[in-house]
Amino acid sequence: MSRKKISNDKISSSFTGGKLRRYAKVTTAMGGLAAKLAGEKYLGIKVDRENHAKQLRDALGGIKGPLMKVAQILSTIPDAVPQEYANELAHLQADAPSMGWLFVKRRMRAELGDNWEDNFKSFDKTASAAASLGQVHFAEGLNNTKLACKLQYPDMSSAVQADLNQLKLIFSLYEKYDSAISTKSIHEELSERLLEELDYGHELKNLNLYRSMLSKYKEIILPEPVKELSTSRLLTMTKTSGTKVMDFIKNTEDKKLKNKLALNMFKAWYVPFYEYGVIHGDPHLGNYTIMNNANLNLLDFGCIRIFKPKFVTGVIDLYSALKNNDTDLAVSAYESWGFENPTKELIDILNIWARFVYEPLLQDKVKPISEMPTGQYGRKTAEKVHQELKKIGGVKPPREFVLMDRAAVGLGSVFMHLKAEINWYRVFHELIENYDEDQLSKKQNNALAQAGHTIN
Repeated sequence: MSRKKISNDKISSSFTGGKLRRYAKVTTAMGGLAAKLAGEKYLGIKVDRENHAKQLRDALGGIKGPLMKVAQILSTIPDAVPQEYANELAHLQADAPSMGWLFVKRRMRAELGDNWEDNFKSFDKTASAAASLGQVHFAEGLNNTKLACKLQYPDMSSAVQADLNQLKLIFSLYEKYDSAISTKSIHEELSERLLEELDYGHELKNLNLYRSMLSKYKEIILPEPVKELSTSRLLTMTKTSGTKVMDFIKNTEDKKLKNKLALNMFKAWYVPFYEYGVIHGDPHLGNYTIMNNANLNLLDFGCIRIFKPKFVTGVIDLYSALKNNDTDLAVSAYESWGFENPTKELIDILNIWARFVYEPLLQDKVKPISEMPTGQYGRKTAEKVHQELKKIGGVKPPREFVLMDRAAVGLGSVFMHLKAEINWYRVFHELIENYDEDQLSKKQNNALAQAGHTIN
């Protein structure tokens, strides 16, 4: 198979004018945000935050691309941005305008060579889905296998870097307005994860890792990568089919099926975490589809976080500390997470949020959704934590906390939509009853090596 490469100059040259307009639009939106927040703080000018947040959402949504993906992530991190802005950013959809057929042919030729079409029996000209970094085309292999080809947009590396620079500006502006949360670690974490997502070769290894970790769970379906038709900018894998999660919820009245789906999602996210120290960092609704029997198709493995075993131990220790009101164990847990020299005041504040997150796991009984903390309660809890942190001069959350918290909040939101009625205490205890940090370390190293990842 020919792998002759062509220059991306022609592909990306027509994007130049658009990119200039893109970043002018972002800068204008961010400059407006800065001016309004500064005016509110220093001049006492009342800002219509909700209206301005909608304007900001429109600006970012029109741009699509990496900054939109960052905005979606920020919307799920408590206190990363003011609540009015988080509410609007949460509505951004990862549905960027797709490349036309001429662009697709050029990009495919750049990845697989001049005769790229000879590798497929058929290849859909129209994208089935378009997101922030690339788009997906369905195809059929020469052996009649149904395929999905994830093709990255041209010049995404410079676009991501530019967007991360904009994000840094946003964070610095917000910290001048409100210093309760230090954003340095958040920016570092999001930057590393987004840059990893640009490398589809890395994502292929992540997919292999998940296929290994979840191999015994037939209720969780993962695509199979086709390495010979993949590059660092093209990921070809077997096609999976299913229903969008919100459509499944809307069209399914069977509570048992909804509970089954909740359990399958819990296993898909937390079996890898508690057994291997790995978590899927993007619970966005577009990253999984549902089959009629509530089996789960798990998709998109660009945003994966690998934790040191002691971090996983800390998560379990914090659970025990909350359950048994053990302050010393809580201090040890937060230190293992990366919080530096946590004071008793800080521990008490952090525990307010921790109790909200862990609450479903603390009692040995089936809890109907009506008895669970609601999203509104979660917002009030976050606001309380935020105010208390301001009183003690703020906190610098560790990098590891960002995607872990995002997964918990994102999955909790879906469980609320499902109105799941499950004894989460028993599900959790079954998962951790044989936990051993040394054993996790061995399993993690073996799984990473088999998937082709470099072990640090």
